[in-house]
Amino acid sequence: MTSSFLCSSCGKSHEGMPTDYGWKLPDDVWAIPEYERKDKAKFDNDLCQLGNRFFIRCVLKLPFIDQADFYAWGIWVEVSEPDFYRYVELYDQDGSTEPQIPGIIANAMLGYSTTLGIPVLVQYQASTSRPSVTVSVNDHPLSVEQSHGIDSHRYHEILVATGSLSGL
Repeated sequence: MTSSFLCSSCGKSHEGMPTDYGWKLPDDVWAIPEYERKDKAKFDNDLCQLGNRFFIRCVLKLPFIDQADFYAWGIWVEVSEPDFYRYVELYDQDGSTEPQIPGIIANAMLGYSTTLGIPVLVQYQASTSRPSVTVSVNDHPLSVEQSHGIDSHRYHEILVATGSLSGL
């Protein structure tokens, strides 16, 4: 029996199990009532500005221990204004040789006690990929999972926490 799931981003059915979950906006922007959001923040699928705060959408990968590939969290990271505009400048170019930049996670990630405000390092990628994220706090469970990987039990816990199993 083959598993499939309905993708919340594209609305299509995909074979296999979900291997990613993402947020449409940083939590502070999402919390703004929808009728006010576009007046208070500027955003698209990859960039967001809320007043003098700047966010870029990134990917935080957790490698699987007992299978190939990884689980990807599509998170928003708050960065400094100069780093935000450097990313905009490199958006259609390969930025993978740029130095890593500091940021903080701007989403409360499901299945973790707290992730808002956790320091991370962001690495720009080629123009076809979102920047990657490395957690800077060594003792946080997210950092441990990023360094050592997740097993099938933890993967199942993530699928339950994100509600990804409800469509299977």
